[in-house]
Amino acid sequence: MAVRVSVTMDDFEFLIFIELFRDTLIKCFGSSMERPLTETESRMLCKDILDQTGLSVGWKSVKNYSIFIAAPESGKKENPSVATLDTFSRYVLNAPYTNELQRKKEEDHHPYWFLYRDHYNKNVSKKVVRRRPQRLIISLAGLILLAIIVMLFFKFSAKTLDISFSDNFSNLNNADMRSRGWFVKSEDTIWWKKRNEIPGRLTLFTLRGDNWPDQRFIAGIPNLVLRSIPSDCFTAEVHLEDFIPGAEWQQAGVLLMEDTSFRGKSIRLSLGYNDYFGGMKKPSEILVQCITSIGEGFGKPEEIAHKVLFYPDSARNSSLITDNLKNSALRIEKQGNKFRFLYAGGTTENGAFKEVVSQEFDMKPKYIGLFAIKGFTDSKIVPVRFKFFRLTGSDCSN
Repeated sequence: MAVRVSVTMDDFEFLIFIELFRDTLIKCFGSSMERPLTETESRMLCKDILDQTGLSVGWKSVKNYSIFIAAPESGKKENPSVATLDTFSRYVLNAPYTNELQRKKEEDHHPYWFLYRDHYNKNVSKKVVRRRPQRLIISLAGLILLAIIVMLFFKFSAKTLDISFSDNFSNLNNADMRSRGWFVKSEDTIWWKKRNEIPGRLTLFTLRGDNWPDQRFIAGIPNLVLRSIPSDCFTAEVHLEDFIPGAEWQQAGVLLMEDTSFRGKSIRLSLGYNDYFGGMKKPSEILVQCITSIGEGFGKPEEIAHKVLFYPDSARNSSLITDNLKNSALRIEKQGNKFRFLYAGGTTENGAFKEVVSQEFDMKPKYIGLFAIKGFTDSKIVPVRFKFFRLTGSDCSN
């Protein structure tokens, strides 16, 4: 159990803690949630922190923090321990995975809390706490002028501003992946260790899971590899190698999410296998599928694309499937509320993309993930090799 600090944080440090806690909520849920957390949400947050950092925070403490921050007049001022502050900071800053014993041995000085605090020391003025009216007015005027300058800069430079990131997965060390902006949700230690079994490929496996629940199972995707999306309009592209799904619900691809809790809106574009037709007899399919979900509590997801590529039974004695799935690629283009979903495949890496479907969907994705799943079935686990990823921001005014 973490030991509470022996002295109470001053007002300025407490303001920093409030910002840190809100950043923690944004990372987990996609928003700062300006209301107290429920018990379920508190437990979800603590589990995600444990999955990402290897460190634990009590859910009751998290709930109490949210109550006080949402309504400070309703209860006593919270005084989190330095260890707790460091855990939140490690989560927000995507620090390397550790555990309590290792942190106590190697990082007992809690460096990530001080790193986070120092960052905000440079951006938050202590004059708010000291309440010096004249200097405060001058400072506010300066901040307003600076904000106007920044707004004008971005207004006139937005048309030429591009945010581009690409990755060929040549280095899959955990720390290096985090430094490139990747983080892993629901890490399965056994299978995650096999991610680099082929050099230059990120290897995921079709583990048991799905990104929306049914009556029997809780939503979750083991080893979901995520990164944030820094632009409202963007193009995302991922290339796979030699992935031939061959059993019920085996699939892999790209997942867009409003938050990382599987509670918000999502879009899933995948290459997969299907042999379920509601009791009707039809040949099994290898297909490109696109499914949208408007979030928890809003009914079932909607399949907006079901493009059959091959019927495995009819191609069993030929190399058609093997050749055409040697190099597969999926692309998502977002411009405003319009999404385009495209697929390319073939024996060469430069096969042309073809549109699968275009759809208007009111969603602003904050995260993009690479995944491999088999649904909630007991079908065989197979590897999926991701060999390239690109995310490019674009001007939304075009």
